[in-house]
Amino acid sequence: MRMRVVNFSEARQRLKSVLDSVASDTDFTVITRRDAEDVVVMSMTMFNKMVETLGFPEAEKLEES
Repeated sequence: MRMRVVNFSEARQRLKSVLDSVASDTDFTVITRRDAEDVVVMSMTMFNKMVETLGFPEAEKLEES
């Protein structure tokens, strides 16, 4: 599993490349933020695998919408 960490400023400046990287070769990207909680970005493929494995019925409803 591949994880990458970028700070918010870099993610904002290079949003397209960060998202392209997540979609093509990185399972998760953590975006660190100075005055707020960090967040995780993942591809839809990875999200769907996680939902299927862990069985989140709420997330399945969102996918159907």
